Amino acid sequence: MAQDDLKRAVAAAAVRYVPAGEVLGVGTGSTVDHFIDALAASGVRVPAAVSTSNRSTRRLAAIGIPVIDLNEVEAIPVYIDGADEIDASFSMIKGGGGALTREKIVAAVARTFVCIADESKRVEVLGRFPLPVEVIPMARAFVARELAKLGGVPKLREGFVTDNGNVILDVHGLRITDPVALEGHINQIPGVVTNGIFAARRADVLLLGTREGICELRRPQPAQDFGGT
Repeated sequence: MAQDDLKRAVAAAAVRYVPAGEVLGVGTGSTVDHFIDALAASGVRVPAAVSTSNRSTRRLAAIGIPVIDLNEVEAIPVYIDGADEIDASFSMIKGGGGALTREKIVAAVARTFVCIADESKRVEVLGRFPLPVEVIPMARAFVARELAKLGGVPKLREGFVTDNGNVILDVHGLRITDPVALEGHINQIPGVVTNGIFAARRADVLLLGTREGICELRRPQPAQDFGGT
């Protein structure tokens, strides 16, 4: 089965997570494009959606789902989005499409984050996919020097401007063994809007498209220490 077929299959499987009659959070990317198509064919009633990109907004509008501003809602029951990489703890690299900042905001508001991905996105250690970092343009060179100190090779995404009017530095060559710490460290660099590590807010559910079928996984929960005598 070709990769695009896996994306289409896992996108269709995600429709059953859509709460009828509720506002839906919708991400960005090729797998999400397939999800929007599947949602249109499903007949599930979605009164409105919060979108993370102009690209998804146009596709949602085309199937008759109004897109509203996040400021109009207090909570989003479900957010459905893809990933460029996801590890066993459900930490992710996202932002290959450049929408990482809005994706991170919507993920923070959502009660349940459902990640849809094909099996090529599952990795043991994050970093094979270049890490996107959204940067205010005047800080581009400074941030690039700071990222190089972390052992990566930052490259400007040529000819690309985010929906927020910023630039993307894609950082190659990182081996991200502590995603939470690195996410926080990069976000503290002046001029960084945010970076594409999603570890502080990870996915809750992973729908993984494999050649054997759709694999549904839940985020591992830390063991509780109840003490003892």
